[in-house]
Amino acid sequence: MTAQAQPLPAVLPGEDPVRGEASARSDAPPRERLLRAATELFCRHGIHAVGVDAVVAAAGTAKATLYKLFGSKERLVETVLEAEGQAWRDWFLGGLEAGEASPRERLDRIFPLLAEWFRDERFYGCPFINAVGEHDKRDDRVRNLTLAHKRQVAARLRALLAEAGAPDPDALVHEVGLLIDGAIVTALVTRDPEVGAVGARALASLLDNALPGAAPRRRKRA
Repeated sequence: MTAQAQPLPAVLPGEDPVRGEASARSDAPPRERLLRAATELFCRHGIHAVGVDAVVAAAGTAKATLYKLFGSKERLVETVLEAEGQAWRDWFLGGLEAGEASPRERLDRIFPLLAEWFRDERFYGCPFINAVGEHDKRDDRVRNLTLAHKRQVAARLRALLAEAGAPDPDALVHEVGLLIDGAIVTALVTRDPEVGAVGARALASLLDNALPGAAPRRRKRA
């Protein structure tokens, strides 16, 4: 994510969760242990529900170490969000870009990737959406971090839409973004594995109508 120790996100498929005693025995540096613990606890339980005492207990560090490294819980929250955003973008955008594929084929990967995330037992939703929901709606600090993350994702999706021939990729990327965000929230609330398949059908219909020369596809209901 940055020049810091490589973060291990709590919200991506295939990662091991933080466990308090196991984390305390880890040979990882205190900063990494604190980030692991804070990420798992904030994503699972909510930022305001978790105090610094719970974070340091799970990380196996002293409270003074947390404040020395991060200065405050607020800065720890920001660091977790920045790290989670980078890790998610690396995973999601990396999945879109993997191997040889046309722009449309890459766009069609969006919801299969999200479905993989939704099916993970440790899927806790989008940490940015969750954080904005928890904070004062007039507080721009968390909102600005969220917008920065969304702009980076949207920029790559917009480029793919332009490469696929979209006549108005600026407008279309907002529609795609609404499908993505809506699916993430719906998957979190319902825990329904069908959400990814529904999103895939909605995206395919949108792209079939928006991209020039796109032949409507017969899609099976998953």
